[in-house]
Amino acid sequence: MQWRAGRVVQERRRWSGAVELEVSVEGSPEPVRALAYTAVTGVPAAGERVLLNASALLRGLGTGGLAFVVARTDVLPEDPEVGPGHIVKARYTPLQQMLLAVDEQDSPHHDLLRDADDLDGTPVVVADLHSALPAVVAGVRSARPDARVAYVMTDGGALPAAFSRAVAGLRESGALAACVTVGQAFGGDHEAVTVHTGLLAARHVVGADVVVVAQGPGNVGTGTRWGYSGVAAAEALHAADVLGGRSVASLRVSGADRRERHHGVSHHSTTAYGRALLTPADLPVTTLPDPALDARVRRQVEDLVAGARATLTVVEVDPEGLREALEASPVGLSTMGRGLAEDPAPFLFAAAAGSHAASVSARP
Repeated sequence: MQWRAGRVVQERRRWSGAVELEVSVEGSPEPVRALAYTAVTGVPAAGERVLLNASALLRGLGTGGLAFVVARTDVLPEDPEVGPGHIVKARYTPLQQMLLAVDEQDSPHHDLLRDADDLDGTPVVVADLHSALPAVVAGVRSARPDARVAYVMTDGGALPAAFSRAVAGLRESGALAACVTVGQAFGGDHEAVTVHTGLLAARHVVGADVVVVAQGPGNVGTGTRWGYSGVAAAEALHAADVLGGRSVASLRVSGADRRERHHGVSHHSTTAYGRALLTPADLPVTTLPDPALDARVRRQVEDLVAGARATLTVVEVDPEGLREALEASPVGLSTMGRGLAEDPAPFLFAAAAGSHAASVSARP
């Protein structure tokens, strides 16, 4: 960790659970961007001194390339009201928190979830990247505007749900019924211990018609076949299958990524769904506006299905209305720094997965 001390200049913006600040740091000619999680530090005011973790900022990282407020050195936030819950997340780190999990004994939902063991055919869309979430939701709502959609956020990327402005915006707009943070991830509408109990909570507590599972912002990848956090997409599909859900694998596709391993169908999808996945899943595809890219993707999908260990059922989704649904998203669409205009393919394929899931939902 690279520590820095600073003083708050002003608040830049805020959303549910987080506030972005401008902070002057000794030795830095310009103020830096710093994020404070309000449940951890409260809201630092202009003029306050703060202690920062500046590691990601100094390394120039993309998603996490800003400083984080660790503490307010002159002001301690008030203790929260003591309540039920004994599940610790960010365990054994200096910032561990004790939270009420939806499935633990003190939860009002414990009796409901104690013996819950079935998703009753609820479609579960699993995606590699967090940036797919708004597009999947747009696809769901294009096919079924009244559908209740729950997001199960895994701990492969950011741990605090408050880091995601997409989640905050989707919740505020009503497009997303609830966020369930599982594993070490925290800060959702509900906390859950495992992906399994997160899925069951999404179905039985939230009443979701469609569930979306993806890691938080900040995918980790090493350029190796297996060294990326999105490989856990296969494990999420296993959980959906064992609980009686309808597994829907959202393909990671790009027409603008300059890296060959991510052009067309990403190797993240071919590894997770072709090598790691052991249970059946639907594989939605749609027609892309670029004929050459469309042909490339279809060849890659054929190869993926032919070589997969699991049974993958290709489902053709009509592209009609998908672009319009994406353009109407209540939150911005961006993946790897590219928006819908620069690279429509990833969003169209994610929307296709959402549209298919909505069409097969068993709930009335």
